[in-house]
Amino acid sequence: MKQLFLVFTVVISLSSLAQYKMEYLNRGLHAVPDGKGNVLISWRLFGTEDSTANFNLYKSAAGKTPAAKFVVTKATSYLDQLDTTTTCTYTLKAVMNGKEEKQGTSIQLVPGLKKYLAIPLQTPTGYAANDASVGDMDGDGDYEIVIHMTGKGKDNSQGGFTDPPIFQCYTLEGSLLWSINLGKNIREGAHYSQFMVYDFDSDGKAEIAMKTADGSIDGKGTVIGDSSKDYRNEKGYILSGPEYLTIFDGLTGEALSTVDYIPPRHGKLNPSTEELKAVWGDGYGNRMDRFLACVAYLDGQHPSLVMCRGYYTKTVLAAFDFKNKQLVKRWVFDSDANGNKSFAGQGNHNLSVTDVDADGRDEIVYGQMTIDDNGKGLYTTGIGHADALHVSDLDPSRPGLEVFSIQEHFGDAGANFRDAATGEVIWKKASVKAGDDGEGPGRGLALDIDPRYEGYECWVAGAGITGLFDNKGNKIAERTPACNMGIYWDGDPLSEILNGVNISKWDYDSSRAYKIFDAREEGCASNNGTKANPCLSADILGDWREELICRTADSKELRIYSTAIPSSLKLYTLMHNPQYRLSIAWQNVAYNQPPHVSYYLGQGMKLPPKPPIQIVKPVKQ
Repeated sequence: MKQLFLVFTVVISLSSLAQYKMEYLNRGLHAVPDGKGNVLISWRLFGTEDSTANFNLYKSAAGKTPAAKFVVTKATSYLDQLDTTTTCTYTLKAVMNGKEEKQGTSIQLVPGLKKYLAIPLQTPTGYAANDASVGDMDGDGDYEIVIHMTGKGKDNSQGGFTDPPIFQCYTLEGSLLWSINLGKNIREGAHYSQFMVYDFDSDGKAEIAMKTADGSIDGKGTVIGDSSKDYRNEKGYILSGPEYLTIFDGLTGEALSTVDYIPPRHGKLNPSTEELKAVWGDGYGNRMDRFLACVAYLDGQHPSLVMCRGYYTKTVLAAFDFKNKQLVKRWVFDSDANGNKSFAGQGNHNLSVTDVDADGRDEIVYGQMTIDDNGKGLYTTGIGHADALHVSDLDPSRPGLEVFSIQEHFGDAGANFRDAATGEVIWKKASVKAGDDGEGPGRGLALDIDPRYEGYECWVAGAGITGLFDNKGNKIAERTPACNMGIYWDGDPLSEILNGVNISKWDYDSSRAYKIFDAREEGCASNNGTKANPCLSADILGDWREELICRTADSKELRIYSTAIPSSLKLYTLMHNPQYRLSIAWQNVAYNQPPHVSYYLGQGMKLPPKPPIQIVKPVKQ
């Protein structure tokens, strides 16, 4: 591989924009052995801090005085020799304007340090750990993990009865905080139960929100609605009965507020199949029950919950605010409303949220269309439904953000690249019909993996669209790596390839990917069949690199893997970038996609500006 060079240029902070209220985080001090006799100690640089902040790292071992001191100025990690026989303590203290903080943050290492953090799971019989999300439930600056436990499930296109969806919350130390059982009137499957974990009322502690029904049971054992009701028909579909939206306390799982779900499947509580077909395009429960969800700062300051229904035909998005412990409707976008017809049928199996028009407020990139912060349609491309979506500064030579997506059915936009603010299609690649039964690509990916070309590279799987493209649409290689997800793992600004639970690096000289790490060799497994994703990939510990969070094959344990590779790239934690943080909230939705930041993170990048955020510390009770 050729040597990589990184150019830093300081740019002006976006101080004129509204301040996103975001969660308080501690330093996330973390230690990972590298298997070569060393240990990597890493920590967070906050988004509110200058990149010039320095750190003093102290190491004290039993029977040894004084403590060793390491001055770290050009990174947020330090590689030290691992003491394998004695317990030792590392203490980190930030140095601002030449003054060292008093208390600092400490971590204790004992002999036998593992390269992963293990969380024992209390998995119900017949269930397996699936998608996960994170939130700080108690306000201490550490994340807790919410995991979707899945039993027997069915796709919307398949008849049959399912097990009730179950959600559990664990601390990083392995304590089970609560379990929520959605009951028999919520069907199990990738498209039904989208769960949003976030601090919705900006009190410094997270909540969890999801669709509920009669018989759902909260974390304290309280039943929502009427538990005696069973609305499943002879084929296992649920086509009638009330539908609810509930927000739960993140620490206890207690239901805090329950309202009617918007939009309902029909104006009638018990519609006929013909009446449903007239609205959604089929009447047996397929298109009607395709749900998405996200969190967005629609006013530029406070997070709102956005629940969505439909994308093949009719599409509805409903935004809610959580005020005074109550869910309050903010706005509803309906593709059936006057003037919105062209927005029908443009949704994906996923979405993204960011400020596409640089007005300080978030928009929802809903597949091939975008909804403005006020609930109005910003634009629609008309390209139609797809399975993959990527939004970031994919082309740093252009102002603003770009979107790379695909087209499910045969057409001229099998791979398409557009301006995120206007919807202008900049370039596209047609699907090749022969041998593909008229179907477009099933997956598409945009990451910076080749340092020879500025910006992100783009590629797809299927539909006869072959090769790796630069962000101008030029083919730069015939072969491509796996087309699934990405992860920041080694020390450079390029992304690595995440396929299931294995990580690889793209070698542009040979046009091949070589393995860096494979959790399958450690007894771990991926989720969701051929979609092959971990429970979560996110920057939840240590420096700006991302963690791989996955289950063991028997679902008895959740494991959090972090890199042990040093890095001289000094970035603030990705979780303080609003777009990235919101990407972690929606990563569990339907067909999981990798998170992206709102700036260009890649070869030759400039130092990103401070994000427009305001840290919210929890109110002491």
